[in-house]
Amino acid sequence: MLSQYMEEFEQEPFEVGEFIERLTWRTNNELQNSEDFNPGALHDTFIQTIKDLKILQEKQQSKCERLEESLRQEQDSHAEKVTKLQERHQTAIDWFGQLDEKINSVADKIMHLGEQLENVNTPRSRSVEAQKLLSYMSEFLMAGPVIVNDIFTDPQRLNESADVIQKLYAISQDLPPGNFAESKRKIEKKYDEVERRLIEEFATAQKCEDIERMKSLAQILSQFKGYTQCVDAYIEQSQMQPYSGKDIFVGIVPMCKHHYDIIKKVFANPQQVMSKFILNIYQLKLHQYAMTKLEDKKDEEKYLRTLYELYSRTLKLSSDLQVYMSTIDDDLLQKLTQQIFMKNLAGYAEIEMRCLTAKCSSELEKFYASKKHQKTQTTKGFRRNMEVLIATKANINIAVIEDYGGETFLSEELAINMLQEAKACLKRCRLLSNETELPGNAIKLNDILLRFLMHEHVDYALELGLQAVPLAEGKVFPQLYFFDVVQKTNIIVHLLDKLCNTSVIPCVSNTPKYSDYVFKKRILMEQIETKLDQGLDRSISAVIGWVKVYLQYEQKKTDYKPETDVDTISSAACLQVVQNLQPVIVQIKKCVDGENLQNVLTEFGTRLHRIIYDHLQTMQFNTAGAMCAICDVNEYRKCIRDLDSPLVTQLFDILHALCNLLLVKPQNLQEVCTGDTLNYLDKSVVRQFIQLRTDFRIIKNTNYLKGIIE
Repeated sequence: MLSQYMEEFEQEPFEVGEFIERLTWRTNNELQNSEDFNPGALHDTFIQTIKDLKILQEKQQSKCERLEESLRQEQDSHAEKVTKLQERHQTAIDWFGQLDEKINSVADKIMHLGEQLENVNTPRSRSVEAQKLLSYMSEFLMAGPVIVNDIFTDPQRLNESADVIQKLYAISQDLPPGNFAESKRKIEKKYDEVERRLIEEFATAQKCEDIERMKSLAQILSQFKGYTQCVDAYIEQSQMQPYSGKDIFVGIVPMCKHHYDIIKKVFANPQQVMSKFILNIYQLKLHQYAMTKLEDKKDEEKYLRTLYELYSRTLKLSSDLQVYMSTIDDDLLQKLTQQIFMKNLAGYAEIEMRCLTAKCSSELEKFYASKKHQKTQTTKGFRRNMEVLIATKANINIAVIEDYGGETFLSEELAINMLQEAKACLKRCRLLSNETELPGNAIKLNDILLRFLMHEHVDYALELGLQAVPLAEGKVFPQLYFFDVVQKTNIIVHLLDKLCNTSVIPCVSNTPKYSDYVFKKRILMEQIETKLDQGLDRSISAVIGWVKVYLQYEQKKTDYKPETDVDTISSAACLQVVQNLQPVIVQIKKCVDGENLQNVLTEFGTRLHRIIYDHLQTMQFNTAGAMCAICDVNEYRKCIRDLDSPLVTQLFDILHALCNLLLVKPQNLQEVCTGDTLNYLDKSVVRQFIQLRTDFRIIKNTNYLKGIIE
């Protein structure tokens, strides 16, 4: 039983409550034959378990004491071992200190002996070296031709001969010129000869990419006056290879990276050599390449593209090569780039403006030629005003409307082409113009674009569109093309705004030119909006005028005052008007956008309401005719739902309520007039509609109209 208790105690986690529950459960299972609960048996089980647990505790306590004693003995043993090891370690440290002192003592003696040997050997070496130099010097001091020593003829001893002749040359510079002139000449001649051989040997080693030999020769040549010739020879030979074919820019950066690694290993002053290496590329290779590419200016567009490409690639090249330049040469590459393109950048702006003008003019000419249209002066505004005045006063239509078959003379493709050209020009302008000239050049290019795109194209099309709008109150339903003009104008203006935001404003922001730009653009947009508003007003007037005339001539009096009972349906005139108005509404919603759309639809609906309201005021209505009028108004209400204008919807709802006054029984007039729809209307409006009833004379003297007509 004790082993069972141990197993339960060793389980993780151990819960006392669960242990007691299991003990109780086992006791109950053993007494399962008993029908009633036996608390005595459970009590005995608990007493026995407590005794067992005490025995188990004593055993475990005894075991713990034995283990603790064993642990103490083992701890004492390890402590004794550690103490012995520490003693041995201290002994080793003492021996190491004594050994270090002996080594230092021996090293001091060796260094002292070396210094003594050096003091003895240095004068001797110098004497030997001086003796050799004197022997070589004597050969140059002798009259007649120089007896060539083996050291100057043996290629294997080139380094030794260079050392000797360099020292002899330095000595000769201190000799007086009189008696030693000939000797100095001989030494200088041999000096130049050895120097030339060194440079040739350096070039040979460079071809073989023998880095160690190049480094050795460069170190020797650094003591010679012709060291710069060695650097020049290295640069010239390195840059003799073609730069990746026809495109010079592709190979420059890899070439510089390759030679920079070599220069760092060979030369003592790698930054200076690398700067000269890059300087040679710019002043000779790049400059010649750019001048060749830019010498032909006949095709100005191609010339500008080439200039932009060369200049931008040169700037990128400068950025890539800056890592190889020394800190004192931070702006050297920028200055070299400016020197290469100085002449081209000086006259760039004039060529750019001339090119943009030619491209825009050509695009316009091609567009009008494709339409077989000859541009004319749009000065017919006064004439149209006179025609409108005559038609209004004398009721005589003498106007001849030219609608060009519905052609708007506006082209999104043409606008995109012009904008693309202008975008390319502004992109070049941003790169090729200096900081002070950039805002002015950008404004000039923008002015050219506005002149051709907005003034000569959009404004001209708006003038033609205004002239093509039919006069109001015509008998034939007007053909309206001005809505298409509005749509295309909006698209072109949006495209222009996008270009200005991305290409023009960044060039002029935070400069005095920005206010000029904003002023010009605002004036232009106001002119365009004025003509758009004028055209939309004329178009709406033409449609509403037709509705007025059509209802005057086609709406029969008997429609609203039939002599016999007829079917309650909408009148033919109303259905025809609605049928013609629906496509107009669709066209307006298609062509006008933004806040302008809601304003135009609301204006259209209010004018239509005014015409229909005035038209109904000219009629007389009996009961059957009132039913027909209500049907007509319902048709108009269905039509104007597409306007999505709460104001217009409210106006026609009121009109529908007023038409109900024509139908209701006289005794119900008072109730209808005080309803929610008509209660706030002026009583005169309500009275005017009631007077349109055919039975008005009968009911006006009754009490039905009390409070309405008074």
